[in-house]
Amino acid sequence: MTFDFNSIAEFLRVSHFSVFDLLDIAIVAFIVYRLLLLMRGTRGAQMTYGIIVLLFFYYLTRFLHLAAVQWLLTNMLTYIVIAIIVLYQSEIRRALAGIGRTPLLGRHRRGSKEGYEEIILATTTLASKKIGALIVLERDIGLRNYAESGIALDAVLTYDLLVTIFSPNTPLHDGAVIVQVNRIISAGCFLPLTLDPYLSKELGTRHRAAIGITEETDAVAVIVSEETGIISAAVGGKITRNLDGTSLRSILHATMEGRAHRAAQPTAKAPQEAV
Repeated sequence: MTFDFNSIAEFLRVSHFSVFDLLDIAIVAFIVYRLLLLMRGTRGAQMTYGIIVLLFFYYLTRFLHLAAVQWLLTNMLTYIVIAIIVLYQSEIRRALAGIGRTPLLGRHRRGSKEGYEEIILATTTLASKKIGALIVLERDIGLRNYAESGIALDAVLTYDLLVTIFSPNTPLHDGAVIVQVNRIISAGCFLPLTLDPYLSKELGTRHRAAIGITEETDAVAVIVSEETGIISAAVGGKITRNLDGTSLRSILHATMEGRAHRAAQPTAKAPQEAV
């Protein structure tokens, strides 16, 4: 059986369906798909279901001619655009940030291998002593807003300084350290906590802050559990646990060089983490 291209072309011409229409459908499908991926596992997904239920109920009232309920829903839906902006502000911010960090618009910021080694050495040392730590590495999206919540340092990234900052007797050990290229720009910083409803409730505040900052930005977060000494890394809102120096080095090199980190997976079950 052979394809009759003339018949196919005639069908497309008669049905007024062109290649541009196919491209149009493909773009819309891709946008919808990316939006669904963006909202998956977030409060946005639950709110979307709620909006769908309201729309269904609205059309049901029109079908049943319930004038009073229809009037109420009509006035509510008038402000749906404002409600979407308010309710989905986090998802919208993430989407715009993702567009802004495409390869065509800029390059990833890279630290030196020496800087990575300082972080790896410090985290493994802190883990062996079960001292909690949270180190955030800036990439393309700036972290100035979060850095301003802590104490400005602007110091060279070194093993000794990291260990000193996270020592239990220092005033900065509870917050996060923000690293820009090979410099510690701020310490004792406050970070946004993840609002992922499907995240294990056994994870502590330090881990939730690490996931939260990687959801809001493209940063990489390294975490040391204060209770178990387990080293973890968060990238793109996903957390990978039970790391050693070698695996942490691989993650830092992969992510800071701009390649996707495929090893990160959501943690469903995890031991209780103290902060």
